[in-house]
Amino acid sequence: MDFLKEIVKEIGDEYTQLAKDIEEDERFIDTGSYIFNGLVSGSIYGGVSSNKITAIAGESSTGKTYFALAVVKNFLDTNPDGYCLYFDTEAAVNRGLLESRGIDLKRLVVVNVVTIEEFRQKALKAVDIYLKKAQEERKPCMFVLDSLGMLSTEKEINDALNDKQVRDMTKSQLVKGAFRMLTLKLGQANIPLIVTNHTYDVIGSYIPTKEMGGGSGLKYAASTIIYLSKKKEKDQSEVVGHIITAKTVKSRLSREARSVGVRLYFDERGLDKFYGLLELGERHGVFKKVGTRYQFGEKKVYAKTVLENPQDYFTEEIMEQLDAAARKEFSYGSGDSKDPEARELSTVD
Repeated sequence: MDFLKEIVKEIGDEYTQLAKDIEEDERFIDTGSYIFNGLVSGSIYGGVSSNKITAIAGESSTGKTYFALAVVKNFLDTNPDGYCLYFDTEAAVNRGLLESRGIDLKRLVVVNVVTIEEFRQKALKAVDIYLKKAQEERKPCMFVLDSLGMLSTEKEINDALNDKQVRDMTKSQLVKGAFRMLTLKLGQANIPLIVTNHTYDVIGSYIPTKEMGGGSGLKYAASTIIYLSKKKEKDQSEVVGHIITAKTVKSRLSREARSVGVRLYFDERGLDKFYGLLELGERHGVFKKVGTRYQFGEKKVYAKTVLENPQDYFTEEIMEQLDAAARKEFSYGSGDSKDPEARELSTVD
């Protein structure tokens, strides 16, 4: 033991320590949706990892930007002294969009980036500035890159300016390099990074398969990869949001190949906090469904009524049961060991 302590003292720094001194619990950033928290962390009270990279991918118009902004809003709301750096590659974020989602503009910095090299430089510089602060001066912080797929390279731009019709074969290597540098730095600083990205259909695959663009760099670096697909949520004839199916493609924190339904509104409500809990409870015996209604004691209530008045139905006792159900369904080392594909959950209408 003395030998190990001597090694830590001689070759280590503030981040080198004996395994017994490592913090026992993983820290999470609440996303604002209990069921999505369960999907990505195994607990409805968890969320995305507070010091790792989370990728949110999907086809065009699946709501990736709105989804990321909903997480940002909840992060700022739950951390009154926190702030966010939003790396925008699509010129999609403007003041009106942010205000319509109720985001505190004084604690959000929008950084426009065009190339991978520019993102790498600015993100690393921001992390270094953060790490130079004393521990007690480091306020909660998160990064968002929206989106990886729209980042170019300096070579690609120079070739276009010189009218060269040549594909830049170095792009995937630059992406790998950027995330290779950032991953450990973000971990040391306890800064979560959410990266949105596009997916495409794999041509020639026997089974319809989607793949994430941008090479393998993000796949290796991300601790969690979520694929989104959606359908519109209407209030009579007006589209007010999306019902999104979120599926874990890769996860170091929870079981892979699980899917849940999440409701995302286009306004300041963001992610519906309680949507999906009724179905989770029904699967694990917390609730009993009678016809089209749910049994609460002597009362039978429609799902819409429950979600409109969640405080009347989701008591502390029920929430504890739902968290236990989420741990059983989504956590590693708990619940049954059936084939994950057979346990995929469908989106609720």
